[in-house]
Amino acid sequence: MAATLPVKISFSLPDGWQAAPPDEVGAPNVAFVALHTGSVDDGFTANIAISGEMRNDGATISQIADESVPRLEQGGPVRVLKKTEIGTPDLPGLTDSPGIAQDLVLSTTLRGEPIELCQSQVYLGMEDVRNPAQRAVIEIVLTATQYQLGQVIEDYKEFLRTVRPAGDSAGEAD
Repeated sequence: MAATLPVKISFSLPDGWQAAPPDEVGAPNVAFVALHTGSVDDGFTANIAISGEMRNDGATISQIADESVPRLEQGGPVRVLKKTEIGTPDLPGLTDSPGIAQDLVLSTTLRGEPIELCQSQVYLGMEDVRNPAQRAVIEIVLTATQYQLGQVIEDYKEFLRTVRPAGDSAGEAD
């Protein structure tokens, strides 16, 4: 069953991307999936997935991003290529605190065959104004093969610039 986000956000998908039901594309634990159907490579379709959760622990956004590595390693080896703090000019309107972007390479299998996938992950925290000890953490992930990455990375950056708290936009996830 598709997940829901702890806060509503809105965004606009770039041309060439199409929303897909998470359960139908094998992503039951995410709230939203978009596919780039024109970029199928080795049977894999580049995609953007959005998920989130409420956190009331003291973990930093960087530590939360680190948590994705052991989770992904359940499917095979993972290499973290780069991890950087991103500021609010990259994602205006969504959060007042810095987020984390990290790039990974995953070695996994698709239909029983080995495949190497690239992931660009962005983690954003949004404090609960009524209870500062709680915050929503939103994870936005692009997954693509190395070949597809050059075709879709600029779309992903364009997509990230459109992410806002819920309002009037082409897409909305909750």
